[in-house]
Amino acid sequence: QVQLVESGGGLVQAGGSLRLSCAASGRTSSMYAMGWFRQAPGKEREFVATIARISGTTDYVDSVKGRFTISRDNAKNMVSLQMNSLKPEDTALYYCAAKTLPYGSRTPKTSNDYNYWGQGTQVTVSS
Repeated sequence: QVQLVESGGGLVQAGGSLRLSCAASGRTSSMYAMGWFRQAPGKEREFVATIARISGTTDYVDSVKGRFTISRDNAKNMVSLQMNSLKPEDTALYYCAAKTLPYGSRTPKTSNDYNYWGQGTQVTVSS
């Protein structure tokens, strides 16, 4: 079992920055990848960013490339999402996810590839 707890959400003006953090506990050595997803009201959950736990390889949805940066600290079992140049369309509930499934991509971009989820942290960007 892996437990994930997000923090760092809040209200920010357009153009501002926020840093989300996700603390993992439990069987963290079994994680192959960690990712961030988001869900806006009335919309489906959307992939945002992923990072491979060992190699550090990253991938992003096109809409955040150049603005968001995902990073990991394996010693602290944490993953962070630095969000710069925020836009109102970034407003959503942001979820941290972990993959312990041994097959498939180490930088997965679909929610079905992840088997542990946090409760989410709200990010609101005002115009």
